[in-house]
Amino acid sequence: MNDTVYVGNAGKDAALDRGWLLGHFKDPADPRHSEDVEIKWGVHPRGDERAHWVTGEARTALLVLVSGRFRVELPGRTVLLAEQGDYVVWGRGVDHSWYAEEESVVLTVRWPSLPGYATSP
Repeated sequence: MNDTVYVGNAGKDAALDRGWLLGHFKDPADPRHSEDVEIKWGVHPRGDERAHWVTGEARTALLVLVSGRFRVELPGRTVLLAEQGDYVVWGRGVDHSWYAEEESVVLTVRWPSLPGYATSP
């Protein structure tokens, strides 16, 4: 293996960086470093919820349900992801929050990967 290839397990690697697998916050020498996109493998127990709404979002996001039942709150709209593969996309400037109705695994992709944003849930 060379330094431009990384092989891992999303469940194990996600536990090391609050779910985040790829983004600007990874070491620049790491193949998972990217200024273009961020990817998160989110494992959420039943009842887990975002502590505060994200406001002033400057990125676009895609959230895909891998397993469980997961609710995404958007201004004036609630999206329930209930079947494997259900997903929602929201653009820049869209405030959001979330709640795990059941133990859930979700894959989140955000772009671009902007310094200054914390790798928070």
